[in-house]
Amino acid sequence: MKVKRIVANINTQRIEAARSFYEEALGLEMLMDHGWIATYGSEENMAVQISFASEGGSQTETPDLSIEVDDVDEALERMRRAGFPIEYGPADEPWGVRRFYVRDPFNKLVNILAHR
Repeated sequence: MKVKRIVANINTQRIEAARSFYEEALGLEMLMDHGWIATYGSEENMAVQISFASEGGSQTETPDLSIEVDDVDEALERMRRAGFPIEYGPADEPWGVRRFYVRDPFNKLVNILAHR
């Protein structure tokens, strides 16, 4: 058996609220919308990963999601323009990433990062 994909499922009655953060600010595509579930993603090939942590590193809260982007400074500017408050960073971390934390419309802490 081979794991092909891992999908994060966030429970909400406000499914439409995901659009402003995940599609408009992050630039993901809506891949599926059945009314009761909306899935955003990319056609990029991505590594399958799941992490377990006692903290987020640098004595930060453990994020609910980590999203790697190609340009973290552009992502930061898009989040600011969209009105999402930045909770941590931007920071150049000793393990080789530049990142920031932001909360999505569902109060999930999202770690947005790029490898340096």
